[in-house]
Amino acid sequence: MQIWPGRPYPLGATYDGAGANFALFSEVAERVELCLISDSGQETRVDLVETDAYVHHAYLPGIQPGQRYGYRVHGPYDPASGHRCNPAKLLVDPYAKALEGQIDGDESLFSYRFGSPERFNRRNSRGHTMLSVVVNPFFDWGTDRRPDREYNDSVIYEAHVKGLTRLHPEVPEELRGTYAGVAHPVMIEHLKKLGITAIELMPVHQFVQDPTLVEKGLSNYWGYNTIGFFAPHNAYSATGQRGQQVQEFKAMVRALHEADIEVILDVVYNHTAEGNHLGPTLGFRGIDNAAYYRLVDEDKRFYYDTTGTGNTLLMRHPHVLQLIMDSLRYWVLDMHVDGFRFDLASSLARQFHEVDRLSAFFDLVQQDPVVSQVKLIAEPWDLGDGGYQVGNFPPLWTEWNGRYRDSVRDFWRGEPGTLGDFASRLVGSSDLYEHSGRKPIASVNFVTAHDGFTMRDLVSYNEKHNQANGEDNHDGESHNRSWNSGVEGPTDDPAVVALRERRHRNFLVTLLLSQGVPMVAHGDEIARTQHGNNNVYCQDNETSWMHWDLDEPRQALLAFARRVVRLRSEHPVFRRRRFFAGESTAGGDEIADIAWFTPSGEHMTDGAWGAGGTTLMVFLNGEGIPEPGRRGEPVVDDSFLIAFNAGSEPTKFTIPDEVYGDGWTLELDTSDDAVGTASMYEEAVPLLPGLEFDATDHSVVVLRRPRSR
Repeated sequence: MQIWPGRPYPLGATYDGAGANFALFSEVAERVELCLISDSGQETRVDLVETDAYVHHAYLPGIQPGQRYGYRVHGPYDPASGHRCNPAKLLVDPYAKALEGQIDGDESLFSYRFGSPERFNRRNSRGHTMLSVVVNPFFDWGTDRRPDREYNDSVIYEAHVKGLTRLHPEVPEELRGTYAGVAHPVMIEHLKKLGITAIELMPVHQFVQDPTLVEKGLSNYWGYNTIGFFAPHNAYSATGQRGQQVQEFKAMVRALHEADIEVILDVVYNHTAEGNHLGPTLGFRGIDNAAYYRLVDEDKRFYYDTTGTGNTLLMRHPHVLQLIMDSLRYWVLDMHVDGFRFDLASSLARQFHEVDRLSAFFDLVQQDPVVSQVKLIAEPWDLGDGGYQVGNFPPLWTEWNGRYRDSVRDFWRGEPGTLGDFASRLVGSSDLYEHSGRKPIASVNFVTAHDGFTMRDLVSYNEKHNQANGEDNHDGESHNRSWNSGVEGPTDDPAVVALRERRHRNFLVTLLLSQGVPMVAHGDEIARTQHGNNNVYCQDNETSWMHWDLDEPRQALLAFARRVVRLRSEHPVFRRRRFFAGESTAGGDEIADIAWFTPSGEHMTDGAWGAGGTTLMVFLNGEGIPEPGRRGEPVVDDSFLIAFNAGSEPTKFTIPDEVYGDGWTLELDTSDDAVGTASMYEEAVPLLPGLEFDATDHSVVVLRRPRSR
């Protein structure tokens, strides 16, 4: 075998058409062996003798895509000093573009003997671990271009690659639960008809199955257990694991782009799948443990953990920062994705102990000409001290607004004293974002997400029901801010069923007509249920998968969801780029851009806000939008009155005086089961100022006034 010196950059295995360059960073390594694995399982070891700035490298002519490989790193095994090298372990390349197989939990994967953590384990892990794969980087993207949609025009759909299509009867069986399944025309048609503009995929970076879950007959379904930050998860590939997953992923992105749908990835850069000091040695730990992980200063045998997973990446180490930035750029430039949602993003801001919005990671993202130009969404919390950082991320970022979720849930379950907070969330959470010069688009609004109840379970259960997870129902959030509408779980009571349908529609209307960026959790448009399980991270089965056999009520809910998304997309007053001023828009001569009313049609006073009520009406002035359109044209829209009744009794609302409009027509009423199936209000008699209209208990009524010019 010919072995040429090669180059230290780029890291990983890079195929150029004639061979492959291999490069691995390790500051602590005394010797690095590249291990080539043949189809028969034979291992050929190649010493990487060339080293530049702690990068060990070589070029091997003749290496082809599909070649499997790993590394063995010789160096100190001294946990007290933070070093855990063990050449008996075949290690995953941190920069591998594809991985084959899965770990099996064998004792050889660990650097200690089971039952005796102090005993060094020299057993070879080959045959029990995952193998890195050389990939073909070339792909025919054709005329692919990113949709390049602004945040305020976005409707995000959070989805799981497998769960989305695993039970879809119109997707060919061999494609269900795969990247190709997501790209299937019937799936894209559903997304297009729903009106979403971006699909946010739960983790697709290669992740590890936790052997303890597998032993229980469960699995890591969600995928927040990354081992390969460049590799598409191989189990989601319909075509193979020797690089085919890369091509299939790219084809999925291309198909979604053709449908004008953006692709956003949920990424987990805060920790890896190697766990705590008793976890397996799969890659990073055996390559350079002290460089990749945050260790406890007083005792480097242990890991400083702000993620609840056993370890946290060391965000002040230059090679960790390089790894993350290289990964982000790879997914944008090579895989053509349109943005990222960062799991437990507060951990990324911890250079030392505190969360620091001026940390090196944010600086690198801000100045990067590639990464800074895509959508960046933070989950603005972690499990460490001071980790809840909603509203505190830098201006370039948007955030999952946990305050929005909590306030909206509390309001619609009738929690007293929530009216003012609910109103703030409805109009973009200026109290969280305006002080730092940010706009409503800084808030990604959501009522439900993968973690917690589905929207249907939110109106059907008071308590979590996680017995199937094997943890005696102790896992998952216990304070869900939910209300079961009178009966816990399934029921045939027609009054309870009708109330649940109405409350489900309330959540959809509130979410989709709020200022900011709405995110719908997959299946909420068709009443997906997890039967009260609010932590299906380990349920890779019909509990978590979407069911596509839609009865009449589920079809009606889907039609309603489509109608509300369309209402948002057709009316810029619901997706403003700037916060409402709440005052005259033209020197006192015109009405305010927003006004709040009691059910009697009177302006809300301080006393009314503090009275603990459950009813509210808001006026949105479509003719007072202060920003121009994308082409500089003035934005003029219809105006809307929205009445919210979270109380248990019907309420009469009075149309405000004529200065706000001389005639209103009914656009939506969540108490009407047929609201999503027909344009039944177009011929309705206009409601005049001073007239009353009814809002059923637990309902929303939306009225519209056509623009005057």
